[in-house]
Amino acid sequence: MGNRLVRPLLGVVERWMPDPFLFCVLLTAVCFLLAAWLTPTQPLALVRQWYDGLWQILAFSMQMVLILLAGHTLASSEPARRALTRVALLPRTQGSAIVVVTLTAMVLALVNWGVALVAAALLAREIARRVPNCDYGFLVAGAYSGFVIWGSGLSSSIALVCATPGSPLNFIARYTGVESTPLSETLFAPFNLALVVGMLVGMPLLFLWMMPRGSQIRRLSPAELVATGPELARAESTEADATPAARLERSRILLGLIVAPAWIYLVWHFVTNGFRLDLNIVILLFLAAGMMLHGRPVTYLRAFNESARVAGPLVLQYPLYGGIMGIMQQSGLGEVLSRWFVSFSTPETFPVYTFYSALLVNLFVPSGGGQWAVQGPVMIPAGIELGVSPAVTAMAVAFGDQGSNMLQPFWALPALAVAGLRIRDIMGYCVMTFLLSTLLSTLVLLVLA
Repeated sequence: MGNRLVRPLLGVVERWMPDPFLFCVLLTAVCFLLAAWLTPTQPLALVRQWYDGLWQILAFSMQMVLILLAGHTLASSEPARRALTRVALLPRTQGSAIVVVTLTAMVLALVNWGVALVAAALLAREIARRVPNCDYGFLVAGAYSGFVIWGSGLSSSIALVCATPGSPLNFIARYTGVESTPLSETLFAPFNLALVVGMLVGMPLLFLWMMPRGSQIRRLSPAELVATGPELARAESTEADATPAARLERSRILLGLIVAPAWIYLVWHFVTNGFRLDLNIVILLFLAAGMMLHGRPVTYLRAFNESARVAGPLVLQYPLYGGIMGIMQQSGLGEVLSRWFVSFSTPETFPVYTFYSALLVNLFVPSGGGQWAVQGPVMIPAGIELGVSPAVTAMAVAFGDQGSNMLQPFWALPALAVAGLRIRDIMGYCVMTFLLSTLLSTLVLLVLA
């Protein structure tokens, strides 16, 4: 039943969904036209704002590329591959495979979104190699869909900045004077926990309901799945080479000169700050763990170079989204869109309308921190005026950010790069994940928040 209902949607998405680069170009045009229409900004000023934004997230772009490359290289090490293989051996059918993939992806997303984007896609790839009669795109869609609850987890940028005294993005502190909003009011609040539990139960059931069968299954041969990727990098040369250069390339001691200080700093960080992860810590963790597991410089470098082949789409598109963000922030378009939702809100409906506004804004600003910078200064004081808890307002924005990621291909790029697929291969299923997330988020914000 469910499969017959979903197939037409999949066909429409596959026919009309453009490449993520073209999607980005179209969003830029829409953003420019909306800003010219809804704000007093002149066209030339919009062009300058777009140009300024191009370079606004260069550091972030490099961080994302390093997360992808370091995570991919880590997963290509022999110990990591053995761990992935053990998990991949659990399912025996396509149904059990999608349950394992979706649950693993969501659990990883609750711990750290950077880990989830890479590891879940690699797990889907490994399972597709080992379980016959699996639709590969279906598995990768389940892997990416786990990202839909990242903003409700421990790496939620909005919840973490609200809990950080002195953060320039801590708008709750700015408008209330309360320096830090504890995670008990955001991540561990009943309404957020209810959403997490609902998705952990609902998403595997949704994918079982949508599961392709018979001739609908699109398979890739095991040879296709092995031929591209870092598996080739783990084959270490065993040829005897007595040159000093070759011995240095295989020296564990030399690699340890980098690994040792990295682990010393990581231990100090976690002892001092608790289990707090940010982008830089995740990158260092991936780099240190990958070097340690590969063991030898030559092996690590070979694997890293193989992984670098998947980073092209990210390098091209991230600056372009920075341009969109520049227009949204500097022209005031993000504020205009947010205030429109505020204009017809009541204390009871404000969290839900905040969530809907975040769904829309995230299409143009697909970054939790960037979106919070646009919406936080508008939504927090508006919520306070209506008597709504600032913590609820902040999490409503986080819910919208994470849910809209299922329509916005920006964050799918790392998973698609690992999997070797196109966005249209997974987006139809992700639309259904978006609908489930929107329904559950609306319910918990109305009933429990």
